[in-house]
Amino acid sequence: TMGNWLVNHWFSAAVLAAWLGINIFLFTYYFLFFDRDERYFYTRAILGSALAWARASAKCLNFNSMLILLPVCRNLLSFLRGTCSCCRRTLRKQLDHNLTFHKLVAYALALLTAVHTIAHLFNLERYNHSQQATDGSLPAVLSKMHLQGSDKWLNPIHSNQTTVEYVTFTTIPGLTGVIITLALILMVTSSTEFIRRNYFEVFWYTHHLFLIYFAGLVIHGIAGLVRGQTEKSMEKVHPHHCAYYLTHKDEDEDCSHNCCEDPEFGSIPAESWKWVLAPVLLYIFERILRVWRARQKVVVTKVVMHPARVLELQMQKKGFRMEVGQYIFVNCPAISLLEWHPFTLTSAPEEDFFSIHIRAAGDWTESLIDTFQQQKLEMPRIEVDGPFGTASEDVFQYEVAMLVGAGIGVTPFASILKSIWYKFQQADQTLKTKKIYFYWLCRDTGAFAWFNDLLASLEQKMAESGKADFLTYRLFLTGWNNSIANNVALRFDTATDTVTGLRHKTIFGRPMWNSEFAAVATAHPRSVVGVFLCGPGPLAKTLQKSCHQHSSLDPRKVKFYFNKENF
Repeated sequence: TMGNWLVNHWFSAAVLAAWLGINIFLFTYYFLFFDRDERYFYTRAILGSALAWARASAKCLNFNSMLILLPVCRNLLSFLRGTCSCCRRTLRKQLDHNLTFHKLVAYALALLTAVHTIAHLFNLERYNHSQQATDGSLPAVLSKMHLQGSDKWLNPIHSNQTTVEYVTFTTIPGLTGVIITLALILMVTSSTEFIRRNYFEVFWYTHHLFLIYFAGLVIHGIAGLVRGQTEKSMEKVHPHHCAYYLTHKDEDEDCSHNCCEDPEFGSIPAESWKWVLAPVLLYIFERILRVWRARQKVVVTKVVMHPARVLELQMQKKGFRMEVGQYIFVNCPAISLLEWHPFTLTSAPEEDFFSIHIRAAGDWTESLIDTFQQQKLEMPRIEVDGPFGTASEDVFQYEVAMLVGAGIGVTPFASILKSIWYKFQQADQTLKTKKIYFYWLCRDTGAFAWFNDLLASLEQKMAESGKADFLTYRLFLTGWNNSIANNVALRFDTATDTVTGLRHKTIFGRPMWNSEFAAVATAHPRSVVGVFLCGPGPLAKTLQKSCHQHSSLDPRKVKFYFNKENF
């Protein structure tokens, strides 16, 4: 199983190893640098090892802040996906893990922020303690050096009547630190699965605090409160020779043989901007591109209201070109100027329009459905950004494809099945796919209604062209009541299905995936099988496990490759 995982995910594993490796290297290198470098001998005399903890975590924070925006540059990912269309599918498929990597970097930022903040709280406490000390110790002497001249200071606290809290809220690093930490906490807590699915608006708006995060990050180090000895001063008064003199100069009044000038200190220059400048510029370009694309006119050509409050929108837009299973972001200015929501395209590239199916799930979708139901004369304006590529584009690259859709998650497969239908009509020779297995898991029968026509026409078309066995599909009803059960019992002998009116019967309950995979492996002992899912996380884990278990280690025998839609 581990071997199969590495074969399927070697690129992900390599990226993860490189990311972890760079983080570990940066942390270790800068920890040892600030813990041992002679320029920070006097700084360490006051702060101890908390200096190294703060600086090492700061470097890693800069590195991860540089990475956090890259996985959400959708146009960049589409471009990369297009440029490596000739690459192996395993490589292209890894681009679908963009949000997983984004989350991983975010969790690293949260952890490093905690380390950095705690270290600096210790630093402030030690600075304050040294400033108030009168025992003639090295930290006490160093803390009084601001009295020698305006640029001589090492300890940023120059008053005895101050507290850690006061410094935190009155200095640039303190205040920006508090603000960016609060922004990060709000972004992380509001992006949980539950809030994203049920309160998308909360997630959407709080995530835009990233603007405050980056602005704060760039300003954070400008004041240069942490200082070290300057190179010029090091040459004249090296701490090895002169640290003792600092605490004993009162005893050596005639200054005959071992005199040392006072050391001079300089700030560590702010460098966060160097790390984040390129990705921030790239992201600004990305957003400009999105705005420009969104401003292009979209014509809604047809509106269909399906059962179970599913709205179908058929649209046209100049220059719009799509592939199967891609998705678009949709905005309706009448509801909200800022909110963009992702929807998978349900049309085929061969059609002269593009369509989406929208289920009522949250405030925005409810408002959109209501708006279209009420507007009989004039259609509300719709803005579209996309299309963006995901794993389903690869479906025709496999000899055998297993398509699994849960609930409204059937949408990318509506596009694929339609496209196959058109390819059959046009007798397309480029179609590599020899067999498709389609599984749809659904809680209630209403959600099957809009898909019935497509499956019925597909069934008929394939029977007419002598390819009736090309598509095997199974519909699983996972939530059902007694009235459905009684109806099924009474009409068990009918040629078509009670629930959908199709020739293939609806199965009640959940699929036994082990037996489904075993059957496919037996039927196609030497094929490469693509498994495509649009559905919940737990189902993804089950299917991934089945892919690993049923793939043969022998390269000449059956292999299952798992793909999941990521929004």
